[in-house]
Amino acid sequence: MNSELLNQIGLGFIDAGYILMGLLVLIVILFIIIIIQSVNLGKVNRKYQKFMQGKDALSLEKSVLNLYESNRVIKDQTEINRKNIREISNKQKYAFQKFGLVKYDAFKQMGGELSFCLVMLNDKKDGYIINNVHGAEGSYTYSKEIKNGICNVVLGDEENQALKKALK
Repeated sequence: MNSELLNQIGLGFIDAGYILMGLLVLIVILFIIIIIQSVNLGKVNRKYQKFMQGKDALSLEKSVLNLYESNRVIKDQTEINRKNIREISNKQKYAFQKFGLVKYDAFKQMGGELSFCLVMLNDKKDGYIINNVHGAEGSYTYSKEIKNGICNVVLGDEENQALKKALK
């Protein structure tokens, strides 16, 4: 079949049946694309409906503003918490963190290990040794200062043991 229209556009040598078949294939492809897009649009629409669930533009705007305000409050509180943590961390360096305790009998006739030696050190290994000697006539308490894990006064055996425990 020879078409005058096809001859005028320079396609007179092509059979019109091939052109119709090509157009039919193109229509089927476009129809498939429309179906796919309809399914995708349905998914988006369901998500949109779930998102909007009982809200209009004004209430949605209020929700977004409330979220923004909540976020600002959380950021402010987080910064306050960071500052407090830094302060606590700095103070903790000077608090007693390391301890050593040794109980002993100061006198052979006394039993029950009522005497004790307590070492308390901070993070810099500074602190005190408290030695309580319990005897029949009474109880006596002595203290010695520790700097960088060392005492400038001679220590007894129990005091050395307690200091070693605290330094571990």
